[in-house]
Amino acid sequence: MRIKRGFKARRRRDKVLKLAKGFRGGRSKLFRTAADSVDKALTYAYRDRRAKKRNFRKLWIARINAGTRMNSLAYSKFMHGLKQANVEIDRKVLADLAVSDPAGFAKIVELAARQN
Repeated sequence: MRIKRGFKARRRRDKVLKLAKGFRGGRSKLFRTAADSVDKALTYAYRDRRAKKRNFRKLWIARINAGTRMNSLAYSKFMHGLKQANVEIDRKVLADLAVSDPAGFAKIVELAARQN
C-alpha cells in the first residue's frame, strides 16, 4: 500500500513558512528558500542572544569609565577599589548610576579611591 504524507508534509511546510513571515520575496513564499532563510535566522538568533550579553557589558564598562574619569580615577582602579571595599554593585547598576545620578556615583568613586 502506498503511503502519502500530505498532512505531515503540509504541517511541516506551514510551520517553516509561518516562521518566514515578513521575509522578502520568495524567502517567505517558497518552501525551500524559506527553510534555508529560517535556518540561518535561527542560527543568528541563537548566536546574538549570547553576543547581546557581551555588547551590554562593553556598554556598561564604557559608561562607568566615563563616569570615573570625570571624577579623576581610572576604571581599573575604581573596580579594584570597590573590590577592596567589599562593595558588591554590578556593572549594570553602576552604569545606570553614572548616567542618572552623577552625584551619587561620585560618592561611590570617592569610596573606591580611598581604598587604593
